[in-house]
Amino acid sequence: MARHFAVAPGYFPPHLIRALRREALLRDRRDEFQVAGIGRRQDHQHNRRVRRDRTRWLDGSTLAQCRLLEELEQLRLAVNRALFLGLFDLEAHFALYDPGAYYRRHLDAFNGNNGRVLSVVLYLNDRWQAEEGGRLRIWPDNNALHPATEVMPSAGTLVCFLSDRIPHEVLEAHRQRISIAGWFRCNTTTAERLDPPR
Repeated sequence: MARHFAVAPGYFPPHLIRALRREALLRDRRDEFQVAGIGRRQDHQHNRRVRRDRTRWLDGSTLAQCRLLEELEQLRLAVNRALFLGLFDLEAHFALYDPGAYYRRHLDAFNGNNGRVLSVVLYLNDRWQAEEGGRLRIWPDNNALHPATEVMPSAGTLVCFLSDRIPHEVLEAHRQRISIAGWFRCNTTTAERLDPPR
């Protein structure tokens, strides 16, 4: 994590990846995905020049989701032990990028207003080829002219990076691209506000 990001190919077992991919495709056929937006709360908006994916939040309602959330809980505990980040909980969603979809360069946290500390991305795509695009481009900082790396969205690969330090983008996909994006958050409870709200 010295570079504030890590890439782990084959991090999750193939049977879990297959189950999550089947679930995402089934939910897509049931029209359960929504057009993704940018910004939070009163600043939320849809901007197809910036982002063209569709999302469906994980809620732990299926066996595959429960198994994934258990694995990610183990990751949370390990990261807290090693890096003392104070990670508290997780929010995550399926993300579908249809052919032609992308997400321009951005940060997952800014101005300290959403509690996101560590971003995680898990890829569910079977036999992805380089010419199919959809790579995750990771930049070393906001002013960088050259990316630090690009990650092929191959099934089972896990990417982690600091939410407020690592700009990143999803390059245009040429076939449907399926992933799970999540954010480990810190607890931002104050005297005036509970986090998460009840």
